[in-house]
Amino acid sequence: MNRRILSREGWIRLAVIVASTAAFEALCRAGFIPRTAVLPPSEMATSLWHILRTGEYNKDILSTLQNVVASAALSVTFGFAFGVVLHALPRLRATVEPLLASYYAIPTFMFYPVFIVVFGVSSRAIIAIAVLLSIVAMIASTLTGLDRIPRVLRKTALIYRMSTPKRAVLIDFPAAAPHLFTGIKLAFAYAFIGVIASEFILSGQGIGYAIAYAYNNFDNRNMYGLMLLVILLATAANTALDTIDRRLQNRSRR
Repeated sequence: MNRRILSREGWIRLAVIVASTAAFEALCRAGFIPRTAVLPPSEMATSLWHILRTGEYNKDILSTLQNVVASAALSVTFGFAFGVVLHALPRLRATVEPLLASYYAIPTFMFYPVFIVVFGVSSRAIIAIAVLLSIVAMIASTLTGLDRIPRVLRKTALIYRMSTPKRAVLIDFPAAAPHLFTGIKLAFAYAFIGVIASEFILSGQGIGYAIAYAYNNFDNRNMYGLMLLVILLATAANTALDTIDRRLQNRSRR
């Protein structure tokens, strides 16, 4: 039954995307939306195909993907570790948690001059900003996952006299897995946003830099082709992660 519902939702989502794209294409072709502002979706796709076929921006694409993966990996690793520490130390958690709750009210990008001084104009500064933007999502998800482990599982661990490491491996982490993976998904999304945005101001390469360069040179064709690439990459990654997340959520309900 669930599979049918999800399949129906998927078809509805696809129909909405196709209809919206067709309508946008028609408005652009009819001149209601000027070409100087936005290209028709079909021309964006043609531009993207040309970009991928010629390999003109391969170095920029590879640089961005490497920075996203590095940022997400660091955010997940250190966010998880910090979340475990906070969960194990209630007093420290009581002090830090209110700060985490208001963390995203702080504009992270205001720190970019500091990162330039510390790391220079390099990928390390970009990764640092992306980590700063995404790590809190992993910390919060880790705390939520560990908080929601059923008490019966903890009692089972006591009955079997499990050591802390054994309980963590066999009970805690599997039980918290759905929430942990939600944190991974959010950390990746924020890392992607942080890297692309940082490349506009902190880099001489990357997709964000290439988009900014094309914009400054009135190269709408390449600019919109690269923007479409970002949308497709983000959508594909989020779809894959969301599929895994749903499976974990369904497993936790059994």
